[in-house]
Amino acid sequence: MDKPTRIEINCTTGETSIIELTDAEIADMETAALAAADQQAAAEAEAAAKAALKASAKAKLIAGEPLTAEEVDTLVI
Repeated sequence: MDKPTRIEINCTTGETSIIELTDAEIADMETAALAAADQQAAAEAEAAAKAALKASAKAKLIAGEPLTAEEVDTLVI
C-alpha cells in the first residue's frame, strides 16, 4: 500500500511538492484520529445520558412524583 502524502506549496516560487509522510507523522495522525473518536464517543454518551435524564424528569412530572436535584437541573436552564 502506498504511504499517505502531503502537498507543500512554496508561496514564493509557486513550486508544488508531493511528499510521503514519515512513519512518525502517520503514527501521530492515527493517534489524533483515535483521540477524536474517543472524544466523540464521550460527547455522544453524555448527550444520551442527558436525554435519558430529561425523559425521566418528564415522566415523573407527568406522574406527579418528586424529581431528583439532577433531574431538576436538566429542566432548569
